[in-house]
Amino acid sequence: MSENYRIEKDSMGELNVAADALYGAQTQRAVNNFPVSGLVLPSAFIKTIALIKKAAAQVNMDLGELDAVKGNAIAQAAEQILQGQHQPQFPIDVFQTGSGTSTNMNVNEVMANLASGLAGQTVSANDDVNMGQSSNDVIPTAIHVSAALECRNSLLPALLHLAKVIEEKAVSLDHVTKTGRTHLMDAMPVRMSQELGGWALQIRNGIDRINASLPRVYKLAQGGTAVGTGINAHPDFAIKFAEVLSNDTGLPFKVNESLFESLSSQDAIVELSGQLKVIAVSLMKIANDLRWMNSGPLAGLGEIELPALQPGSSIMPGKVNPVIPEATAMVAAQVIGNDTTITIAGQSGNFQLNVMLPVIAYNILQSIELLGNVSRLLADKAIAGFTVRNDNLQQALARNPILVTALNPIIGYAKAAEVAKAAYKQGRPIIDVATEMTDLSRENLEKLLEPAHLTQGGINE
Repeated sequence: MSENYRIEKDSMGELNVAADALYGAQTQRAVNNFPVSGLVLPSAFIKTIALIKKAAAQVNMDLGELDAVKGNAIAQAAEQILQGQHQPQFPIDVFQTGSGTSTNMNVNEVMANLASGLAGQTVSANDDVNMGQSSNDVIPTAIHVSAALECRNSLLPALLHLAKVIEEKAVSLDHVTKTGRTHLMDAMPVRMSQELGGWALQIRNGIDRINASLPRVYKLAQGGTAVGTGINAHPDFAIKFAEVLSNDTGLPFKVNESLFESLSSQDAIVELSGQLKVIAVSLMKIANDLRWMNSGPLAGLGEIELPALQPGSSIMPGKVNPVIPEATAMVAAQVIGNDTTITIAGQSGNFQLNVMLPVIAYNILQSIELLGNVSRLLADKAIAGFTVRNDNLQQALARNPILVTALNPIIGYAKAAEVAKAAYKQGRPIIDVATEMTDLSRENLEKLLEPAHLTQGGINE
């Protein structure tokens, strides 16, 4: 053995492992076997596996299956990982064995090494840290638990913040009337509060969609072990594990009524990912609306001015771009792509086990993280700070021939169309042309065509 390596062995034989590594032979084999992407499973996922190991140790001690000295040492090792220590000790590529066995054993080996030092005796990665467990139930459980925790701790608060910021902005702009647009073409006027109110409801509906999906995410595979039968786990393990984990996290986890469903499918995560895709679609719409409204400043719509955050061009001095909406749109595209990956991976539950679990874990957690982060950026660096270019709005409103729609009940569609076409062709305000082409008085037309009034709906008489 050189100074840089030590010899480790597993059921397949001996191999060199870095001398200072906390992991053992199975982790090293996975590192050697899967030099694919350089992407590793996120720390939130590794921490969740440690949380599972801690809860399992507690349950196994309570059931008299695990020695208290070893069990407490395992719990202490888990706490170190939960505090963010030892992250470089989890180097395995996302694109690995489809069950995630390599990652489960990586955590088992690191925790066994740490626990052995704490206990002053050998703690086995398989027999002690992994007692009553299989990669086939640990990894599906970790996907559910990590996704639920990240939704609660990160995504849902961020979406709620975004919704509130939009709603506050809408209230402050309730007095502002602008040209509505359908097909990107001028339409009847709307209040800016109405436009933003639509955005806010999209986000609040997204929150509701996540909350509606979570009860199925709370159902756990733990206790199913290898194929769902619970072989080599205490009969009471699954129920007690869910109770301990619920107590540790504050979330209502429970044993799935069919552990076979939990091991062989990831339908709950496919569903959750679909809801995240809807939120991504909502954010894409909001981001693109902001980009259009901000376009210009001279040759575009120029309705609003987003906060200037950084120079926009390496060649055009003074150019400033809508960088936060652009980042938001890219996040939306990534999340939509992640959903496609998760959908395909979710189909790979052949017989008793899904065999694309690591890529499901990576993508669902990335989607949750990206949506949470960009929602706060969109709220704080774009929506909260944009200003309205009211002169531009009012000039466009005055020239908008579609305002004549309000006269349909009085002069009829055909006559209104003549007025609109004449106003557009002549480039004149609709009220001036309507005064000439109808028998309505200017005073009456001012009331009928007042943009703010037209945002309230109803029928003009």
